[in-house]
Amino acid sequence: MTVLEQLQERSGNTCELCGSTEKLMMYEVPPVSTGGVDGSLLACNTCLHQIDNPDGVDPNHWRCLNDSMWSEHDAVKVVAWRMLNRLKSEGWPQDLLGMMYLDDATLEWAKATGDGQDESEKVVHRDVNGNILENGDSVVLVKDLKVKGSSMVAKQGTAVRRISLDHENAEYIEGKVDGQHIVLVTKYVKKI
Repeated sequence: MTVLEQLQERSGNTCELCGSTEKLMMYEVPPVSTGGVDGSLLACNTCLHQIDNPDGVDPNHWRCLNDSMWSEHDAVKVVAWRMLNRLKSEGWPQDLLGMMYLDDATLEWAKATGDGQDESEKVVHRDVNGNILENGDSVVLVKDLKVKGSSMVAKQGTAVRRISLDHENAEYIEGKVDGQHIVLVTKYVKKI
């Protein structure tokens, strides 16, 4: 059974956030480390669009989190926590956040994208040209880089897709080059 089929079975073919049955897709909750069923959820197009576009969030749509925040699945709880934090200024999400409990590992996962922080506290990753990097972006190397701990050299012009950010240090991102997971310094990459 594929991950999508397992998610459909787990959710009863409904969005695990709002309960919609329209245009459902698998969503891997960033930063993707394990993926699979435990690191993913089934969500509708409306929820996914608003998760990926913080400026286009409709606060009333997310009142559904009053139910979904109690899910037994960590991926659903993580996204609920992140969306409630984005909507804190609305008032009602603060009450729900006050009731919500996440164990330490799940809370660390939820905070990994910086959604629980004020803008002044967030670590901003920038490429060699000053462009802001986000989780899932693609970058290209601007110089040959020797990979520490191996004999591999990542060549200039190599594309690295679906990067993940180090949320404690603005200089580091992670990605795969030739199938090997490596840490890259932001001043040696350019956003594609």
